[in-house]
Amino acid sequence: MRAYILLKILGFCLAAFGLISLFGDFAFTGVTIPWKEADEGLLVAEFESVFDNAPYEITVVKVDPQRYSFHLLCATQYGKESLTTKEWALKYQMLAAVNAGMFQENGLTSVGFMKNFGHVNNPRLSNANTILAFNPVDENFPEIQLVDRECQDFNYFRQKYQSFVQSIRMISCNQQNVWSRQDSKWSTLAVAMDTQGNILFLFNRTPLSVHDFIEILLSLPLSLKSAMYLEGGPQASLYLSTSSMTLERYGVWGGLEKNPLPFPLAVPNVIGISKKPRVKN
Repeated sequence: MRAYILLKILGFCLAAFGLISLFGDFAFTGVTIPWKEADEGLLVAEFESVFDNAPYEITVVKVDPQRYSFHLLCATQYGKESLTTKEWALKYQMLAAVNAGMFQENGLTSVGFMKNFGHVNNPRLSNANTILAFNPVDENFPEIQLVDRECQDFNYFRQKYQSFVQSIRMISCNQQNVWSRQDSKWSTLAVAMDTQGNILFLFNRTPLSVHDFIEILLSLPLSLKSAMYLEGGPQASLYLSTSSMTLERYGVWGGLEKNPLPFPLAVPNVIGISKKPRVKN
């Protein structure tokens, strides 16, 4: 708690006075973020610091939906073969891919509602309160949205989009941490939307409780509007490759960070992105 309060106080001072702050080995000025351009409209940043005496490193991939299309690929639709996120991306010519969420014991079916156009991976709507909706039925709707069932009517959005991934809410409509405190720690992968409508894939390899991971996210200058949990532990995985950079991230369980798996695990469902073709005038 003391570290949390101190972090909030420091964040307030930075915003108020525009000073240069140093957190561990990572520094930024005011609200400047160390973005690196992977491609036009596709940015990557790495944040390293300490939270509650525990070091962390968070990878953020920010995607402009006006420049990139989002895809849901399910093993139940493509040969019932699970692949690593890298293999999914390479096989289906996507620039990036992340695990599309937790799956059931059969190794194929999502734990929450999952649908991609006419293909239904899981028809059951669970109690989870967040749904990523993309591939709109027409141009009158945003390319992608994170629907919060506590504040929005999902039945309305269900008629407006063609691809859906349901999972656990992390940040409320009022930008509050809704995850209970816990002792368990693991790597975490999440998807978020900022106030400008960009989509952010968020990955933390260092095992943290999800509650603390959310606290860190809210303290960073990312302008998050909402966020949804995707996966934890070794299955939490992210891959990105462009002409200017390649990165591959996969997680661990708490206590195993010194002896992690030497390779990423295959997953049955991924969310991927591809660059939209330029429109000629």
